Amino acid sequence: MVHKLLLLTRENHRYLPLLEQLVLPELQLVDDSPAAIAEADIWLAEPALALPLLPHAHQLQWLQSTFAGVDKLLGPKRRSDYQLTNIKGIFGPLMSEYIFGYLLAHCRQQQLYRQQQQQQLWQPGNYQSLQGQQILLLGTGSIGSHVAATAKHFGMHTVGMNLSGKQPAAFDRIITNQQLNDALPQADVVVNTLPASPASTDILDAERLRYLKQGAILFNVGRGSAIDLEALTQLLSERSDITAILDVFPQEPLPPHQRLWQMSNAIITPHISAPSFPQQVVEIFADNYSRWRQQSPLQYQIDFKRGY
Repeated sequence: MVHKLLLLTRENHRYLPLLEQLVLPELQLVDDSPAAIAEADIWLAEPALALPLLPHAHQLQWLQSTFAGVDKLLGPKRRSDYQLTNIKGIFGPLMSEYIFGYLLAHCRQQQLYRQQQQQQLWQPGNYQSLQGQQILLLGTGSIGSHVAATAKHFGMHTVGMNLSGKQPAAFDRIITNQQLNDALPQADVVVNTLPASPASTDILDAERLRYLKQGAILFNVGRGSAIDLEALTQLLSERSDITAILDVFPQEPLPPHQRLWQMSNAIITPHISAPSFPQQVVEIFADNYSRWRQQSPLQYQIDFKRGY
């Protein structure tokens, strides 16, 4: 049986040659005409591009997202009569580069020394070491575990929060959501890596944000819905000791009127902490396609009810 693949990405020009090189058996690439959209049974797609076309996907059986985040395709009013898989296992190293790039620059006062260089000023600062600091990771999946392993290399104490209570090897301690209020005042660094779900929405609300310890650094590389953005903005305006490094937001791009743009203790990046590289995405798709043909369980399948 020949399967028809619809490719929906902003980088089709990069995906097409990679897919053609693989010569996947019994797979025919189709265009994005209305007839092809209706007939394609497999989609390799960005969630935001797939969403408006789903009502016309009459033969869709499996959609392989090119991103980790698929929340745009989830919800009580969204279709769930197909298999949905996302991308996992490739973002841990990229997230670690992002987090520890900023973290080391902050602790080692790189900006200060750059300014002093321009002034020809030879003056040691008061930098900190990561050794002995505690990092609290909200989410202990593949991304959280890789970040925790990186933290261990720097001599940090690693604490993770999850729902299962299971303790991956890279963590010194695991807590539950109910223990978060007690853990936040102990953490020097707090990193949210959680996917979007009802359980993670506003998990760092106004009350919990006020538990952040003196000098804490907060990263959000998971989903923007995990942090009450207005409460965080207010907190940063009141406490100059806290630094927030934010890559994801409830509304993207971040609207121009948001005060965060002008705040000296906030760093804003445009959702670039861990991009999906086409080569890696195609490798995951090819593996799943092999499983699909053998009628085996697909890797990284999303549970529509749980949201991840």
